[in-house]
Amino acid sequence: MLLNLKNLAVIASGGWVNVMQMELRESISLDNSCDITSTMLARDEDIDRASRSLKAISHPLRLKILCVLGNQEVNVQDIVDSVGTSQSNISQHLAILRDKGILTSRKDANRVYYKVGDYRTLRLISMMQEVFCPSH
Repeated sequence: MLLNLKNLAVIASGGWVNVMQMELRESISLDNSCDITSTMLARDEDIDRASRSLKAISHPLRLKILCVLGNQEVNVQDIVDSVGTSQSNISQHLAILRDKGILTSRKDANRVYYKVGDYRTLRLISMMQEVFCPSH
């Protein structure tokens, strides 16, 4: 299905997701599993899952962590170095993302590695980068 988005952009701000009108000239190709009008809106559990995920990633620091991770597995110290805040602060936000099922983790000796565990989150981050970070 080909969906032409003309007046919608979602941005995360202050822990809330705000919808702002913005003209987009690009068409975004969506597969049949993402038929917004009939499939997603008809299933309350899908709406709940999407809402929880958006709320979890709407914090600017958590969004930055997800951008640092991308589709890679990264240890906590490398995340701290990339994001530029304290390890305890990063660890708190990583725990939130892990508890919400957005990240998975594994321990190797004394290092903990994180990666995005849900491909839908990777797709969402990629789409947000296309819309909000066109220079990348």
